[in-house]
Amino acid sequence: MSKHLTVVDHPLVQHKLTLMRDKGASSAEFRRLLHEITLLLAYEITREMPMTTRAIETPMEEMDAPILAGKKMALVSILRAGNGMLDGVLELVPSARVGFVGLYRDEATLKPVQYYFKVPEGMNNRLVIVVDPMLATGNSSAAAIDLLKQAGATDIRFLCLLAAPEGVARMKEAHPDVPIVTASVDRGLNSKGYIMPGLGDAGDRLFGTK
Repeated sequence: MSKHLTVVDHPLVQHKLTLMRDKGASSAEFRRLLHEITLLLAYEITREMPMTTRAIETPMEEMDAPILAGKKMALVSILRAGNGMLDGVLELVPSARVGFVGLYRDEATLKPVQYYFKVPEGMNNRLVIVVDPMLATGNSSAAAIDLLKQAGATDIRFLCLLAAPEGVARMKEAHPDVPIVTASVDRGLNSKGYIMPGLGDAGDRLFGTK
């Protein structure tokens, strides 16, 4: 993908996002909507996957048919909220390998603290899609991609539900080679580093915690 930032403004994406933003949405509804939006966003982020052809025989004749080329994809969830987006992408690409990066944000410094990291082998030969619903300050996302590059990943894309301008700028500064696909770029961050108008804490709303 050539563009650093793609905002998917499809009517279904925007409609479902509005339903998610509503503070009255239950955890079950929030999870369902996140799954559905992720499925739609995944079409965009996988648009430029490399293709080749394979000789097959249809019921009518033989043909050289298009098929995905190269090694399987790796999906990497930034814990814990990123787990809410995994199934949406896996529904499209069920053969993808899955990795996890555990980071939490220090509420005083807004800096990421790592507590877990496990990814598939052969990251240098895989398309890596990192999922996290919120791109707020961008510090955790940039730190996660630092770790993935250290593990050998070279073809990385970042998929999120919402982004703040500050997070987009931080990612572009730290990783200009990593395209971002999102459903919305919101107004900005408040003093606590939360996206405004946003939708609150995605992890808490996904899992019913506070």
